[in-house]
Amino acid sequence: MTDESEKMTVEQKNLYSLFLFIWFGQFISVIGTGLTIFSLGVYVYQQTNTTSSYVFILMCVFLPPFLLKPYGGILADRYDRRLMMILGDLGATLGLLFIFFMMLKGNIQLWQIYLGIATSSVFSAFQEPAYKALITDLLPEAQYARASGLVQLASSAQYLISPFLAGVLLTIIDIKFIFLIDTTTLLISSSIVIWIRNISGKVKIDQHKQNIIADLKEGMKEFSNNRGVVNLVIITMITLFFVGLLQSLFIPLLLSLTTVKTVGISQSICASGILIGSLFIGVFGSKNRYVKTLSISLFLSGIFFANLGLSKNIIFVTLAGFMFFATLPFINTSIEVLIRKNIDNRKQGRVWSLISMITYLGSIMAFAVAGFLADKIFNPLLEVDGLLAETAGLIAGTGENRGIALMFIISGLMISMIALLIWQNEKIKKLEYIESQDQGMNLSFQPG
Repeated sequence: MTDESEKMTVEQKNLYSLFLFIWFGQFISVIGTGLTIFSLGVYVYQQTNTTSSYVFILMCVFLPPFLLKPYGGILADRYDRRLMMILGDLGATLGLLFIFFMMLKGNIQLWQIYLGIATSSVFSAFQEPAYKALITDLLPEAQYARASGLVQLASSAQYLISPFLAGVLLTIIDIKFIFLIDTTTLLISSSIVIWIRNISGKVKIDQHKQNIIADLKEGMKEFSNNRGVVNLVIITMITLFFVGLLQSLFIPLLLSLTTVKTVGISQSICASGILIGSLFIGVFGSKNRYVKTLSISLFLSGIFFANLGLSKNIIFVTLAGFMFFATLPFINTSIEVLIRKNIDNRKQGRVWSLISMITYLGSIMAFAVAGFLADKIFNPLLEVDGLLAETAGLIAGTGENRGIALMFIISGLMISMIALLIWQNEKIKKLEYIESQDQGMNLSFQPG
């Protein structure tokens, strides 16, 4: 019995080592992706001087995964997840190499940049669900939380490390070499998975008897039956609309205040707030009273969000951004636990795909309108001789991109109002008192 237990421990350690190799590959791959998004965003904004062109980059990054995620999740359950990761990573290099060669030829067009980014994003839509599901293949349940923490840490590298690194690299090398760096990280991550697949052998895939439509209907029924969860998800979607405006317009606002290098440093400092918030939860825990924690942290996040638009001082803006990001782990944890406790374990995968799509819709709508609102409405209103220069201009200031600053002030106040609505919502309060059904689940409330 002792030998068997020791054998299991050794096997678990070996599997965890394999997971760490894969995690490392994805970690550097995420940094590479962050380098590309930041660099292309700055490049397009400086070439066109319009936020609409910059925001369309984000649409090309996020819209394909939004549309394809449910199918990616189903495929991840039906085929070899390691093979899907390899194909996803290798496929994503095609779009990057296309942009690289178009830049080498000279006079690259905007549509060519958008096409290259969208192509890479299509493949990532199939890679990401396979990566998340692979944790279940490799690790025992006792190590899920540990692995989940590492995955979240790797995901945040895109916001913590990439902006700072890109800001520095763009002062040293041409932007086209950023795409080669990103391509190299994808090749490294796919090589690691190929190696893992070769040494661990093929996996047996269980063929599903139920068709895809039946799976989706069952998930929708489970979701719609819980009115508290429905209310919470709809409120989250609305909140993510305002956060999407921040995600779309933060860099254009910073570029009107300082240099590209300082923008990268500022964004990395802001995003480090996520790390501090996560460490606080890790050390002191987050036990019960999730609705109260959600309401308070969301209210404070709205206040810090609004402060982003109150000053042209980069230090003040960076501090407000840091505080805003520091509240996000508390919001994420509260929402995740409240939903996890109230959904049947056997249906959480399908329900989670549905919830992810609905909440993601808020971000997509923000990306669709952010450029138009900034370029055509708010920025003209707060030009030096704009219609609101003598009123709202006294708060947000006047000049380049101060309309974006006003949008941030309004968005922050709206988020704080939403927090008060959650506090008063009886259906959401009832979610607190359901016994936990303990099943892994992930919710992405993460701007930047």
